[in-house]
Amino acid sequence: MRVSRRNVLATGGALAGLGAFSGVAGAATKKLPAPWVRYDVWSSEGQRMLKGYKTAVEAMLALPPTHPHNWFRNAFVHYMDCPHGNWWFYVWHRGYLGYFEQTVRKYSGMSDFAFPYWDWSQKQALPDGMFDGVLTPVADAFARYARDLPTFTNFIQAPLESYYSRMTAAQKNQQNLRGNTNFQKLWDGVAGTGGVDKGDRAFAPTDLSPTLKARYPTRSNPDIAPSVAKYCLPANIALGLAPNQFNSANMVDSFTSVKTASHNAMPASGSVFSKLEGEPHNKVHNFIGGAFDGPGNWGSGPFGNMTNNLSPVDPIFFLHHSNMDRLWWLWEEKQKAKGLPTLPTNKDELAQFEREPFLFFWNEKGEPILNGKAGDYIDPKQFWYYYGPPVDKTLLDMVEELKKPTAAPRLLAAASDEKSVDGLAKWPIGLNARQVQAIITFTRPASSAREYALVVNAPADLKVAGIDSPYYAGSISFFGSHTSDMQHRVTYAVSLDPAVVAKAGGQMDLRLVPTPAWADRAEPQIENLEIRGS
Repeated sequence: MRVSRRNVLATGGALAGLGAFSGVAGAATKKLPAPWVRYDVWSSEGQRMLKGYKTAVEAMLALPPTHPHNWFRNAFVHYMDCPHGNWWFYVWHRGYLGYFEQTVRKYSGMSDFAFPYWDWSQKQALPDGMFDGVLTPVADAFARYARDLPTFTNFIQAPLESYYSRMTAAQKNQQNLRGNTNFQKLWDGVAGTGGVDKGDRAFAPTDLSPTLKARYPTRSNPDIAPSVAKYCLPANIALGLAPNQFNSANMVDSFTSVKTASHNAMPASGSVFSKLEGEPHNKVHNFIGGAFDGPGNWGSGPFGNMTNNLSPVDPIFFLHHSNMDRLWWLWEEKQKAKGLPTLPTNKDELAQFEREPFLFFWNEKGEPILNGKAGDYIDPKQFWYYYGPPVDKTLLDMVEELKKPTAAPRLLAAASDEKSVDGLAKWPIGLNARQVQAIITFTRPASSAREYALVVNAPADLKVAGIDSPYYAGSISFFGSHTSDMQHRVTYAVSLDPAVVAKAGGQMDLRLVPTPAWADRAEPQIENLEIRGS
C-alpha cells in the first residue's frame, strides 16, 4: 500500500502531556504493605527464588494428572481460557499468575516465594538459571510425561476428558465460544489433528531432535534473536507505556488491546493488539518456541511450548508474564502519578470489564474458583505482592521524554483502501525522527504465517523477506493457534527504523510478505494504514 502527501493529516498531542512521570521512580521503589516481592531474576533475591521454583516444579511434575496442581494440568488452564488480543489480557494473566504463585509457594518450601520477573528490556537473553534441571522443559523429568505425543496422550488425555465432562454449564458455554464444542475438538488443538496446522499444535515433545523439542534457546545460545530483541529495547517499551487511556478505539492512545464482548470471543471488527502485547509479548513467546525470523529457526513448525497455548509448560512463562504484569503495574503507577485513570472511565464499560467471568482458576488448596470475575484481579493486593527494584531509569526517562510537545506523534499519512496513491512526497520524517510507527490493518489469511515482514519500496516480485532484506522495515508476529478455516481482521502497530523511512525518500510503498520460514503462505493485503512519527 502506498501513502501520499494528499492523504496526510497532521494531528498533535496523542502522547503529549505525560506529566510528572518522574514520580513513578519513587513509587516503583517504595515498599508497599505487601509481604511478597517479585524481584528481578538477575538479582540475588531473584536467583534465590529460582531455587524454590525448581523445588516446586519437581514436586508438581510428580503429582498425578488427576490433581489440579499437576504441572501440566495447570498449563491447561491457560490452554482452555487465556485471552489474547483483547482488553482482558492483562487482568486475566494477573489472576492466573496470582493463584499459581500461591500454589508454587506451597510446594517451594519458601514462605516468601514470589515469581521473579525477566526484564528483557535490560538483558535480551534467557537467565542462566532457567537452564537448571526442571526449569527447562527439555529436562529428563519432563520426558517421563511428554517425551512424545503418545506418551503425553497416555498420561493426560483421560483425566483431562474426565475434567471436561464435569465442567459447569457456564464453563461449557465459554468453551463453546472458543470452538471447543466437544472434547475431541479441544484435543485436536493439543495433538495437531482435525485439520490443525502443524505449527499450531499445542503439544511439544521434550527433546526428540534439535528442531523438535520443548524449547529453542539453550544454555550455550541463550540470546534473543536480533529480529526479536529490537522490540524488547527500552525505546519500544516506552511507546507501549505512553498511552494515557486504559482502552481507546485509537490504539496509539490505548494501553490495552481491543474491547470485546467476551474474553473468549473475537471481536466482530477484528483484533487490535496493544503495543506491548503485539510486539514484545508475542515475539518473545514465539522465539522461545523456535518461531522467529533468523538463522536456526524451526521453519513452519512444530514448535516448542512457548509458541502455543500450552506455553505454561515451560517454566520461563511465569517470568515472562511477571514482566508483562510489571509493565502494567508500572503503567498504573505512571497514571496515578499524573492523576490519570487506570481503568475505563465510562461507567458501563467499566462494569462490563469488571464483571467478565473467569471460571477456570484453581487456588493453592486445590479448589476451583468458579465465581471469579475480572474485577477481582485488578488490584495486585488481591494476592499481596509488589515489584522490587530496580526499575530502569533509562526506561523512565524515555517515557518522560514522550511528554514533551516536540515528541507528540503526528499522523503523517493515511490510506484507507488498497488503491495505490502517490507516495509520501518529501514529508519531513527523515533521520531526525525519533519514533515512527505504521498502524496496519489486514485480514489474516486462513492458512496464516506466524510472522510477516513489513517491506518498504520492494519490487513486486519480492514474495518473502527476512531481517537481512534491504527492504525490511519491521515485522508482525502472531502468538497461539489459529483456526484453519477462519479469517479475521487484525491491527498492529509496527515500530519502523527511522533510517529505513529516510532511505525510502518521498515514496513509501508498504507491503506485508511472509518471512522465510513461511515462504509458502499467502501474502495478506494491507487494508488500512497510518504512519505516525515524532
